[in-house]
This record gives sequence, structure tokens and C-alpha cells, in this order.
Amino acid sequence: MKRFVFLLIGAIIWCAGQAQSVEQGEPAMVYYSPKTLVNVEFTYTVETLEPGVFAAYAAQLLGIENAILTNQTTYQLQKAVIGSTTLTDYTRPHKIVSDGTFPMLLSINEKGLLTGYNLPPYEKKEARKHTNPDPRDKRPQKSITPPFTEEMTGAATTAAKAEIVAKQIFHLREMRTYLLNGEVEHEPADGEAMKQVLEDLTRQEEALMTLFTGRKSHCTRTKTAQITPVFDAEGEDDIQMSYFFFSEENGFTDADNIDADTIGVQLNLHRLQLTQPAEEQKKNKKKNAPELSQLVYNLPGNAEIEVIYKQRKMAQQTMPVAQLGIDVPLAKELFKGSELPVIVISEKTGSILSVSK
Repeated sequence: MKRFVFLLIGAIIWCAGQAQSVEQGEPAMVYYSPKTLVNVEFTYTVETLEPGVFAAYAAQLLGIENAILTNQTTYQLQKAVIGSTTLTDYTRPHKIVSDGTFPMLLSINEKGLLTGYNLPPYEKKEARKHTNPDPRDKRPQKSITPPFTEEMTGAATTAAKAEIVAKQIFHLREMRTYLLNGEVEHEPADGEAMKQVLEDLTRQEEALMTLFTGRKSHCTRTKTAQITPVFDAEGEDDIQMSYFFFSEENGFTDADNIDADTIGVQLNLHRLQLTQPAEEQKKNKKKNAPELSQLVYNLPGNAEIEVIYKQRKMAQQTMPVAQLGIDVPLAKELFKGSELPVIVISEKTGSILSVSK
């Protein structure tokens, strides 16, 4: 078994060294191991407050005590979702040379990643057709521009304008009350017409009221942070920390903002390493180790990921990390005979998903 371990290590070193270059005219195929990037998608809300032009007169003229008086934007971090992106690790190439003993039935995608061996012929997937949205969904919205009167536009001071608009609001309310009580000379022809008139009066009043109360708006935004796991320690375990900064006043900001709270993303990295078997196991193994093929797959390591904000764990997930893995060659015996194996390789991790014949 000791001999097999040395052969395995030697094969991995040989593959890594030989794959660095392809000689001119050399019948070879090259693929690469994948590389995992950690994505953390943050979702946060933005609330914007805008005072109306007549905010200072809201309490005096309309009895509104909670009018917005100053501009203010508030950010609230809602959630974090952990995901991953797969890239090509150009530092881990693998070259397979045609030597007549290994059928080169490799499936390699456009990224240069191995996706399988002896798979069915490649068929390009058709792009999904995007359906055109229903034009009825784009019907223009009715304008909510405040219905200013000539008297209001001709007023000399802001206080005078505010008083005229307040009177206009009371007048709209009276009109709505008269309609509902049937106290108008020319009522709408039917119920639908009545509904339309009432809606128009309500929209006019809301537009005018905004001049006193101000506007409050909400929206939801996302920000994706991308982290490349890098193993810097000795041994099998390492901890990698990444920090981001978020404040209620500025949203995502930098470390110089003293009002910002820290978002910590901790990656507990676990790297795979080749180990030698115990002495008792060595005695029970055959002396002749199997012959190795040129085809290697990746056995990934993993990372335990935690997102901490205000001493609260927002997200937690364990995922495989390709670059923390090791290259493992397959036995040459597997590719001999009239029936070749069908091997499916994960594009994300480089590991074997299935082997069948």
C-alpha cells in the first residue's frame, strides 16, 4: 500500500507538471480543475422621506402633526443568501496524451472544465425565448400632479399659497360628501361613472395633501459580495475572514464610517490532503498497486460559511470548494475492454457524480 501511495503522489505531480505545456504537434487534450467563489447576496430596504413644500403649515391649516419635515433616507439590512460561482482554475491544468491505450472520449465544456467521459454527443442547448410582456401591463398611469388653481399660482407668499391649497382640499372633501349623499344637481349617469368621479376626487386630494405631509417611498435592493477562498495555513484547516460595513444612514459603506456596523463573513476552510494508511492496513494490502490512467478527477474540500451582523447569524451554509481538493487518478483497468465506462463529472467541483457501463 505504501508503494501505491507513492505512485499516487507521483502520478499527481507528473500530471501537474506535464500539463503546463503542450508541444507542437503533440496529440493531447487539456482540461482544468474548477475554482469555487463564494457569493453572499445581501438584501436591504431603502426608505426615503421627502418633506412637502407646505410642511411647515401642515399642523396649523390641516391639523396634521406627523408631517415629514426633513429629508431622510434610512437603510435596513434584511437578509443574506450564500451561493457560489464556478470559474476555471488555470493553475491546475491536466493534459492527456493520446498513446493508443486510452480512448480519449472526454467531454470538456467551453470553460475548459471536464464534464464527463464517454458521454452522449454534445448538443447545444437552445436559449430560452423571452416572451414579450402583455402590452396591457404598460398602460400609462394617470397623472397625480397637484391640481393647482389660478388663485394659488398667483399668491405672493408660501403661507398664502398653503392657505389656498388647504381650502381646496376642504372643497374636494365637501364635493365627495355631496356626491355620496346625493346632494348634487347633476349626478353621474350610473354607478361606474360615480366610482370614476370619486376616484378622481380622491387622487386630487392625495396629490394636494402630499404638499403638506411629504412623500414616503420604499424600495428593495441587493448587493452581492464575492469572496475567493484562499488557504494560507499549514495543515488541513484554516479560517478566512472578510468584512463589509453597513449603516442605517448610508447603506453599504467603508470602514472609515464610524456609524457603520460590521458584517463579518467567516469561512472555515477544510483542505483535503493525501494520507498514508496505518501500519496494520499496509500488511493486509497487495504488493502490486493498480496501474493508473491519465484521467484525474477532483476531490474537493469544503468550507463552513457564516454571515454575522450585529452579533446575529444571518446565514450559514457548508459547501464544497474545488480549489481545496486534490487530484485523484482513475485506474487504467477501468478503461480496458469492449465496454467503456460512462463517467459524469461535476462542473462545479470536478468530482465524480456517477460511473456506469
